[in-house]
Amino acid sequence: MDCSSYSTYCYRCDDFVINDTKLGLVQKVREHLQNLENSAFTADRHRKRKLLENSSLNSKLLKVNGSTTAICATGLRNLGNTCFMNAILQSLSNIEQFCCYFKELPAVELRNGKTAGRRMYHTRSQGDNNVSLVEEFRKTLCALWQGSQTAFSPESLFYVVWKIMPNFRGYQQQDAHEFMRYLLDHLHLELQGGFNGISRSSILQENSTLSASNKCCINGASTVVTAIFGGILQNEVNCLICGTESRKFDPFLDLSLDIPSQFRNKRSKNQENGPVCSLRDCLRSFTDLEELDETELYMCHKCKKKQKSTKKFWIQKLPKVLCLHLKRFHWTAYLRNKVDTYVEFPLRGLDMKCYLLEPENSGPENCLYDLAAVVVHHGSGVGSGHYTAYATHEGRWFHFNDSTVTLTDEDTVVKAKAYILFYVERQAKAGSDKL
Repeated sequence: MDCSSYSTYCYRCDDFVINDTKLGLVQKVREHLQNLENSAFTADRHRKRKLLENSSLNSKLLKVNGSTTAICATGLRNLGNTCFMNAILQSLSNIEQFCCYFKELPAVELRNGKTAGRRMYHTRSQGDNNVSLVEEFRKTLCALWQGSQTAFSPESLFYVVWKIMPNFRGYQQQDAHEFMRYLLDHLHLELQGGFNGISRSSILQENSTLSASNKCCINGASTVVTAIFGGILQNEVNCLICGTESRKFDPFLDLSLDIPSQFRNKRSKNQENGPVCSLRDCLRSFTDLEELDETELYMCHKCKKKQKSTKKFWIQKLPKVLCLHLKRFHWTAYLRNKVDTYVEFPLRGLDMKCYLLEPENSGPENCLYDLAAVVVHHGSGVGSGHYTAYATHEGRWFHFNDSTVTLTDEDTVVKAKAYILFYVERQAKAGSDKL
């Protein structure tokens, strides 16, 4: 039972349920929890009143360089192994252009009439047509940087996630990268269908920074998701028998990079055995010419049969926000192992020009990226462990660990074993540091 909404989840049904036992035990538990909540509220009322009279930032003061500074960041409560979601939400909330777009969307009132103002028990009988991922995502982003509370509970968003993404039902640990892809895909689809009576295209047109030249269409028309995260890959395949070349353009929202096998024993930056793996090594491995093995034979249209071939990726168009996923989990015969290798990554000046199909058509600043956020997985396996995130906001780095938010420094960030990296395209006025 969720102690906030009193919804009851059945693991056998894999959904929230509304039915009770013959003795009404579920309702008795709800009433008991309600009484506890009321008692705690009464006992705590005076303390809360005093807190409200003071500045809302008083509880978020830290010493930085000898002076007191306020932290306006808000944590996200863990609802039961939901650190994977919290880390992604905190990262996206610190990508300014993406976050501002959703925060500026008009609010939608999904409940009215008899249900307005009432606590709702989530049940299977409630249809999918009364939930909006865009709206709950907007509410969550708005709450994260208001500075009015130390932690926000994303239970309404998590409920919508359960409704429209069945893979994430229950309270098991999930993969943060998989969740990010599902989240972006479903936001993209919902925005394509229009929002609050306003068509997706008219919303995009109102945002002058998202010009037509920056759009990358994935599964239909462009949205803010593809306008910011969307890039294009060129996939070249060459038949080794007849030399026939095949080219294909594939849109992407992120790039999944292998960690080269020669670096996999290097688990920390200061470890002495062998060179340190860098992000450039992973990018080079992704874009280098590769001969496909026997299980991936290419169907050559000229030879009219499957032949040995080579494959190479080029980046035809870079996105505004470059999301790089390091493939830390891989399957063996019986289980999924984690690659715990430390990968060195730059905070500023990631130069992507050498990976472009036509680098001469891109200005020098258009290929430089600065780090905005990092998602880190702590632990040994995908089904266990813990996710946290580092992100920069107004020139300061923060560490987001569910409901706890702390100021940190660049030296701590660069030592992290990154799982997902979010790089933002550098503006022309910035410096020229390069990787």
